Amino acid sequence: MTAKIRNLRTLSAWLWRTWQGYRSQAFMNVAVGLLLVVADLSLVWVTKLTIDAATGQHPVISVPLGLTLMVVIILVQMLLGIASRWIRAVLGVRAQNKMQRALFVRLMRSEWLGMRRFHTGDLLNRMVRDVGDVIRFLTESLPSLLIAIFQFLGAFLFLFWMDRKLAVIVVIILPVFLLMSRMYVHRMRTITHLARDLEARVQSIVQESLQHFLLIKSLVRAPEMEDRLATTQRDLHGQIVRRTKYATISGTVMNLGFAAGYVFSFSWGVLSLQAGLITYGALIAFVQLVGQIQRPVRTLTHFIPVFISAFTATERLMQVDEIPLEESGETSRLPAPLGVRVSGVHYAYADNGRRILDNLDFDFPPGSVSAVVGETGAGKTTLIRLMLSVVKPTAGSVSLYRGGAGADEAATMVSAATRTNFAYVPQGNTLLSGTIRDNLLLGNPRATEAQMRDALRIAAADFVWLRSEGLDARCGEVGDGFSEGQAQRISIARALLADAPVMLFDEATSSLDEQTEREVVRGIVEHCKDSTLIFVTHRPEVLKYCTQTLKLTKLRNR
Repeated sequence: MTAKIRNLRTLSAWLWRTWQGYRSQAFMNVAVGLLLVVADLSLVWVTKLTIDAATGQHPVISVPLGLTLMVVIILVQMLLGIASRWIRAVLGVRAQNKMQRALFVRLMRSEWLGMRRFHTGDLLNRMVRDVGDVIRFLTESLPSLLIAIFQFLGAFLFLFWMDRKLAVIVVIILPVFLLMSRMYVHRMRTITHLARDLEARVQSIVQESLQHFLLIKSLVRAPEMEDRLATTQRDLHGQIVRRTKYATISGTVMNLGFAAGYVFSFSWGVLSLQAGLITYGALIAFVQLVGQIQRPVRTLTHFIPVFISAFTATERLMQVDEIPLEESGETSRLPAPLGVRVSGVHYAYADNGRRILDNLDFDFPPGSVSAVVGETGAGKTTLIRLMLSVVKPTAGSVSLYRGGAGADEAATMVSAATRTNFAYVPQGNTLLSGTIRDNLLLGNPRATEAQMRDALRIAAADFVWLRSEGLDARCGEVGDGFSEGQAQRISIARALLADAPVMLFDEATSSLDEQTEREVVRGIVEHCKDSTLIFVTHRPEVLKYCTQTLKLTKLRNR
């Protein structure tokens, strides 16, 4: 998904707000960097004094003292270097983990429809690549920029104190740098955007191909997926080449300027030394100081692609921030039995899209066993999503109400807070990687082994005990290692452990043979007498146990 190019003020405001949580590491990097600059300049001065003392030209300190000071300064530089690496490595990982965790939490609390606009591979790319770019920018690049400016000013003032004309001539290159940066920075941003989007597409192709490996194998479509990946990689390679050309041209021109400045300053110093205007120590100081002036300027040229990458990553993360959040609220678990009432519900996934449901009225009474049937596209799964408040009705309402003797019928509108009253078994294999125990505990984190054993028995999943590891048998990605029917039964057991007032089964027995399906459905109905059971199904064996049926018809656009 390609983002629009936002203005720098908007990006800077977002980065400033984000930076608030990572200031301590940035300040530590700045402090260590400034101390390193002071140490570098001190070493230049001590080197000059030591050489002057050795050549007998205006000695201020003795040679032994000068050498001792040089050793001390070098040791200090080494210690500061160790501190800098520790801050960047250890605290950098901590900061990146913190931001990734915050982004993950936000995604988990986002609206489902908003999430559907992004491919999961793209979101992973943003969480890993873009978060890393932003964190490095805030905690390392910005401090390095401040340090570079401080180093430039310190070296320039030092050189200016020693030779004003030389100092002024050396920094003439700065206007050239500023002009060049304005000439190509916008183009670089556009190219970087395209490259980052293509990187996300590459990751998406690889992820989907690996996730659906067996399907691709069975369809004999591996060559087509390989070609798709190769085409996207070629496009990415083209953008990288374009970006590299721009960077190479600008870098070459800048290096020519640096080389000219170095040759000029060295020649100036040699001629001044020959004329007896400066000492040999001063010549060495000139060369070192020119290097220290050019080093931060060179660093500034490297900041252009760094800034572009950071701003590109910021724009992509801002897109994720714009996904609407679900309405938050305290979890509301209502006492059973509960009914579900659908009143005048209209729904379409897009404003001008096909109508899925139109003025639907239906009541699922407390303790009832209901079937929802209809052709593909009639809105069966959409109705489940409405009950779970994953999507909101365009018009009408879905509510929970209490039933039973002495109970009032005050309705509670479904929301994210009422989702805890539902246990949901979706279509297909929905096991997560881990153990069977891990998957079951998602239904009820406090479930005992006896409760898990009972739920597996009701779901006809006793095959678990035929494995030597039992509950600790491992599931691969998307339940790899178990058949579709076995995975469905474990998913049903997971839902049973939730012990929810309303249980939703969306084609949850589609992969079971008739006898196993009969055993599972009978076990669910007998065990969950206090729950309202809703089966989305077309299977006759399930329909036998249902007390009412809602038949949905696929709507045609008027």
